[in-house]
Amino acid sequence: MIPCLNEEHTLPLVLETIPKRLDGIDEIDVLVIDDGCTDNTVAVAKGLGVTEFVHHPQNRGLAHSLRDGIQRALELGADILVLTDGDNQYPQERIPDLIRPIMKGEVDTVIADRQVQTIEHFSPMKKFLQRFGTGVMNLAAGTDLPDGTSGFRAYSKEAAIKLNLIGRFNFAAETTIQAANKRLAFATITIETNPKTRESRLFKSSWEHVRKSMVAMLNSFTMYRPYTVFLSIGGVFFVLGVIPFAHYLYLVLTVKNPNGAHHIQSLVIGAVLLNVSFVSVTLGIIANLIRVNRSLLEDTLEVIKRDLYK
Repeated sequence: MIPCLNEEHTLPLVLETIPKRLDGIDEIDVLVIDDGCTDNTVAVAKGLGVTEFVHHPQNRGLAHSLRDGIQRALELGADILVLTDGDNQYPQERIPDLIRPIMKGEVDTVIADRQVQTIEHFSPMKKFLQRFGTGVMNLAAGTDLPDGTSGFRAYSKEAAIKLNLIGRFNFAAETTIQAANKRLAFATITIETNPKTRESRLFKSSWEHVRKSMVAMLNSFTMYRPYTVFLSIGGVFFVLGVIPFAHYLYLVLTVKNPNGAHHIQSLVIGAVLLNVSFVSVTLGIIANLIRVNRSLLEDTLEVIKRDLYK
C-alpha cells in the first residue's frame, strides 16, 4: 500500500525498488491510494503497471488513506499488508525482512526502526521531538518500541481486521496503541532511510506534528484507559481541594482566627476543586462504560469483517 499526494516524481523510485518476487508469497499486488492527487501520480502509476487504486476526490489525510487502503487490501484477499511512503523515504528492498516475522507466525505487526538519531537531514530538535513522541506513545500503549512514528510497517491479516482507525492524522500512534490494547504481538527491524526527496506535506512544522500527535495519543489513551486519565485528573483536583480544608482544620485546632474572610475564600475554592474532582471521577465511570460498549461493537465488527474477508 502506497498512500500518495502528488508523488509523480518520486513514485517511480518506490515502484522500481518493490520486490517482484518473494519467497513464500504467491502473489504481490501494489495498491496506490490516490489521496486527492492533482498531478500525474495516477497516470505514472498506471504506466508502471499498477492496476489497483483507491481514489479520494480530495485530500483526506494519511489515516483515512490507510483505513481505506486496508479495506481494499482485505477485499483483494491480502494475507500480509505492507505500508510504505510515496516519497521513497523507506528502503522497499527490505520488505522481505519486514514481513518475515509475520510469515513465521511470530507477530502480527512489524515496525521498521529508522534509527532517527542517525538521520542526517533531521535537525536536533526534530530528533528530540521524534524520540519524545515515541516515548509518550510507548507510555500510552504499554510498549517499548524504538521508533513508534515510523510509517514503514507490515500487518498480518489478523491485525488488519482488528484495527479500526478513526483519526485523520497520526495513524502510527493510533494503530500502535490500538494494536497494543488488543494484545497483538510486535516486532521491529532496523533500517536506514533513503536520502530526502522533499519536505513533509503532512505537517507545516515539527511542532504541529507534535501537537497533533499528542492529541491523537490522548484520544486513543482516553478511549482505552479512561480510568487512568479521569481518575488521575480527579486525584489531582481532590488533593488541591483538600488542602484549604486541612489548613482550616489546622487553624481551628490551634485556636487561630479560623473565620477570617481569607479563610472562607479558601474554603470556597476548595469546595469548587472537590466538585471538579467529583465530576472527573464521574466522567471516568461514564467513559469506561463507553469503552466497554466500544469493545463490544469492535468485537461485532471483527466478526463481520472475518465473514466478509474470509
